Amino acid sequence: MHGSKLFVGNISYSVGDQQLKELFAQHGTVVDIRIIGDKGFGFVEMSSQSEAENAKNALDGFNLDGRNLRVDEARPKGDKRSGGGGRGYR
Repeated sequence: MHGSKLFVGNISYSVGDQQLKELFAQHGTVVDIRIIGDKGFGFVEMSSQSEAENAKNALDGFNLDGRNLRVDEARPKGDKRSGGGGRGYR
């Protein structure tokens, strides 16, 4: 991992910032939590890269409120890894 910010996917719509913070705080100091509206994902920033890595390893696949969380390193804005692309049509 290169950073301390994590992407958290597959969040139940009933889970709030505080519940997510308490879960991640078991693995280090939480600097910021941001759940994105009703999209079912959010971002958690830990105080260090090693804490983020520990949280990722411990919580990826963790069942929270009936859903298995997907935890991964957050990609920088603009790093959209699309699989599409041109087919050479001219």
